[in-house]
Amino acid sequence: MIKKILKGAAILLLWLLIWQAAAMIINDIFLIPTPLETLKALFVLGQTGQFYLAVLKSLLRIILGFTLGVLVGFLGGVAADKFSLFNDITSPAIQVIKAVPVASFIILAFFWFKSDELPIFIAFLMVLPMVWSATLSALSGIDKKYIEMARVYKLSTARIFFKIKMPFITPTLLTTCLTALGFAWKSGIAAEIICRPQMALGTLLNDHKNYFDMPSVFALTVVVAVLSIILEIVLKQAVRRVLNDKHQ
Repeated sequence: MIKKILKGAAILLLWLLIWQAAAMIINDIFLIPTPLETLKALFVLGQTGQFYLAVLKSLLRIILGFTLGVLVGFLGGVAADKFSLFNDITSPAIQVIKAVPVASFIILAFFWFKSDELPIFIAFLMVLPMVWSATLSALSGIDKKYIEMARVYKLSTARIFFKIKMPFITPTLLTTCLTALGFAWKSGIAAEIICRPQMALGTLLNDHKNYFDMPSVFALTVVVAVLSIILEIVLKQAVRRVLNDKHQ
């Protein structure tokens, strides 16, 4: 553990030195502020209640969109596996969502949703096809012999799903959720930058960009990156706990 901490600290220091060197070479705060200037800007931001409220509201919006995407994606994947006609009807829509760039959806949805709702919708839309496809693929990959054996023993449809299918698809589903969280966070912040809801990290980024306050832009970008890492670590620990409980 100590070696990992020291290794991580050394890598972080290396990148800070590279950042510092780049800032010194360019020597223009409007292009690349130094790490110290960024830290000072972060300290100033941290003295305002608006900053913490923006962090909280961005987290709530994107986590809500992510959760809705997981739930609807899971249920949709299950329904698509169960009913082939439903799968045929919904498959083109899922493929379109996968293919269209997130920026296009943000621009389109800008006219459909309120500014506070748009990041939730975009996060939901990015997660939905990932979870849907992963659920459908995992269910389709289950050996039919297990299902046939369960039917021989006259297990109910519900017991077959929860006792046989769910253990098979859970690892794939959890891994997909871990990947989808990163997409939800990045797309949600991008939506905030464009639609500018009240009290949001994306709005603060846009405001400070308009003020040409590059140290604050860098500071907010660091906050966005750190929060993304924290969310990933929390979900990863939850995934490991679930998988470990299943193997015990």
